[in-house]
Amino acid sequence: MQRRTLLQLGFAAGASLALAGCGFRLRGLDQPVVARDALALAGTDSELARQAARRLERAGTRVHDRAALVLNLGAERFRERRLSVLDSGPRELEISLEVPFSVQRRADGAYLIDQQRLEVSERITVNDDQLLAQDDLREATHDRLRDDAVRQLMDRLRALDTQ
Repeated sequence: MQRRTLLQLGFAAGASLALAGCGFRLRGLDQPVVARDALALAGTDSELARQAARRLERAGTRVHDRAALVLNLGAERFRERRLSVLDSGPRELEISLEVPFSVQRRADGAYLIDQQRLEVSERITVNDDQLLAQDDLREATHDRLRDDAVRQLMDRLRALDTQ
């Protein structure tokens, strides 16, 4: 019995070393978020726009007004939809965030990414017994949704660079 366990552990260790030795990497790991050296940000002044600018700058992309490409971000739109049917007790809600965006060349006004939408959603459970905590829960959910939307935006900008 001990011999079989020892063989299984040896096989697992060998497989791990083989994957590490062959250059196995997760897709997107150690790659810059956007390969562009500069990008202008236009649109509404929102928390999502500030997060996107910080994320771009952290990735090495300068954000300034005279860049060759312009990222147009629309206004954040949060929607709340009730999923449960009861008016009392715990209720399940779906909170979603929708943000329109496009990427445009400044030189000729051509759209590299025509009007698209970032859409993310999350389900939460609220309870009438915790009225003060509901606002904190909603605000934390809004922050997570913004993070997810910025992550999606960076993925779409990365796909733009490979075209």
